Amino acid sequence: MRRATTRPETETRPMNQSDTSPATTAGTGAHAGPLPEQAITARRVDKTYRGDSGASVHALKAVDLDVPRGGIFGLLGPNGAGKSTFINILAGLVVKSAGTAEVWGINIDREPRLARAAIGVVPQELNLDAFFSPHEMLEVQAGFYGVPPAERRTMEILERVGLAEKAKAYSRSLSGGMRRRLLVAKALVHNPPVLVLDEPTAGVDIELRQSLWEFVRELNTNGTTVVLTTHYLEEAEELCDRIAIINQGQVIACDDTRALVQRLDNKELRITVGEPLDALPGALSRFTVDLPDDRTLVFRYRTRETEVREILSAVAEAGLSVADLSTEEPDLEDVFLALTRGAVPGNSDGG
Repeated sequence: MRRATTRPETETRPMNQSDTSPATTAGTGAHAGPLPEQAITARRVDKTYRGDSGASVHALKAVDLDVPRGGIFGLLGPNGAGKSTFINILAGLVVKSAGTAEVWGINIDREPRLARAAIGVVPQELNLDAFFSPHEMLEVQAGFYGVPPAERRTMEILERVGLAEKAKAYSRSLSGGMRRRLLVAKALVHNPPVLVLDEPTAGVDIELRQSLWEFVRELNTNGTTVVLTTHYLEEAEELCDRIAIINQGQVIACDDTRALVQRLDNKELRITVGEPLDALPGALSRFTVDLPDDRTLVFRYRTRETEVREILSAVAEAGLSVADLSTEEPDLEDVFLALTRGAVPGNSDGG
C-alpha cells in the first residue's frame, strides 16, 4: 500500500513559483520571521451550544491537536463527531467556548484577521452565487482578503483547477464537479499557507477525484499544509502523512498513518492445502484457525505473538502440502471502526 512521503521542513514556493511565498507574503495571513513548526495548534478547545430542543450540546471537549507544517493531515470521525465545528472555529466562523488555537503561529483570538487570512477552507456545501462567473467570484473573494489587483492570480488559479474556459460563464451553468473545483479556487485566492478541505470529493466521479488529489499533492509539494476531512478512508490512508480521529467531540487517536494502522495488530493467513480435510489436525490446535471448506485453513493471529513461519511449520508437521496462500492485513477503515467502537486503545495527546 502506497504511503505519502515525508516532506522536507523547508520553505517552498507556491504554484506560480514567484517570489511570493505562502509563508512570507504580507496580507496572506502569514507573519514575518521563521516558519512555525506547527501549522495549527489547539489546546483545550471546547465548544458548547444550545441544540434545537433547548438542551446543551457539547460539540468539542477539550481538544488538543497539533498539525505539523508541510504535510497532508487527515481529520477523521463519524458524522457529528465535531470535525466541522473545529474547522469553523479555526476559520473564524464559530466562536469557541474555551481553550486556545493558533493558525500558522497566529492566535485566532488576539489577531483574528491575520489568522483567518492564513487559512483557506473548502466547505462541504456548494455555496456559490448562481449569477456570478468564476472570474467575478474569485475577484470578489480576493477583494475580501485585501489582495491588491496587481497581485491577484485569478486566471492562473482557474487554469490550475481546470476552469479557465468557464471563467466568464455563470456558475449556475457549471456541473457539480466544476462547482467543487471552483470552491477550491476560492479558497486559494489569498495564497493561504494552510488549506482545509472539508469532504472535497463528496459526490464527485472517480476521474474528478483523482484530478483533485493530483492538484492537492502539487499544492502540498509547493509548500501548502493541507488538512483533509473525508469519509473515503482509503483516500486518507493514501494521501495523509498523519491522521487524527475525533469521536463524540474528543480526539481519540493522533499518529502517523502507518503507526495508526499498525495499532490493530491482527492478521489473517489463508492457506489452500493439497489434501482434503475432514477436521483440523491436532498439530494446528495451538492456533486460532477455521476450516471453511475441506481444503482451506484460515489462521487469525497477532504479528507480535506469532510468525508466519511457525504456522507453515505446523502445517508441514500435520503432513499437509501448501497449494496456495494469501494474507490480509488491517487497513485504516478497520482501525477507524475499532477506535470509534472502543476496541483499540486511543492516543489523545494531540501530537
